Formats: sequence, structure tokens, C-alpha cells
Amino acid sequence: MAHLLVFEFPSHGPFGAEALEAYRGLAEDIAGEEGLVWKVWTEDAEAGLAGGVYLFATKADGDRYLALHTRRLQSLGVTDIEASEFAVNEGLSRITRAPLA
Repeated sequence: MAHLLVFEFPSHGPFGAEALEAYRGLAEDIAGEEGLVWKVWTEDAEAGLAGGVYLFATKADGDRYLALHTRRLQSLGVTDIEASEFAVNEGLSRITRAPLA
């Protein structure tokens, strides 16, 4: 069953085009994560927040990445990390055109 992770944490940037350049290598690394179906990068410069929404093929893949990414963020000095996990109801999600695969 597909597994969704949502991360949100305080950030002072960069955002937008500057983030694209700053985090390109990280994005390429994340793209190679086992079981990753997709990631949507999120940011709110006005609120000072960044994060992402991830879809993994299985809960085990998501759990592994949750631990890895939490450690990565903490090693960069990021605190107040909020992470949520959800099982995905694939049948209902397909009806509403979710890009599951």
C-alpha cells in the first residue's frame, strides 16, 4: 500500500529559483531513494516554512526515509520538524486522479 509523508519545518530560505540552484543536488539524491514515487517541494517564504510531500511505494520505504531525512535536517540545525505519515487509500485516490504511479 502506498504511503504518504508530509514534512514541514522553519526555514529562512532560499526559496523559489534560488532554492532550485541551492538544492538541486539534494533533489537528485532524493530522486534516487528506494521506493520514492514522487515528491512535491513546498515553501512559504512569508511564513518562513519549507517542507515536502512524498509518496512512497510502501510504509517500510516511507519509514526508512522518515528516519533518514529527520537526521539530515537535524544535522543541518533544523529544529521544530513536523512530520506526518498516512496510509493511502489507493482505490479512492485513483477515482480522484491521484498520480500514484
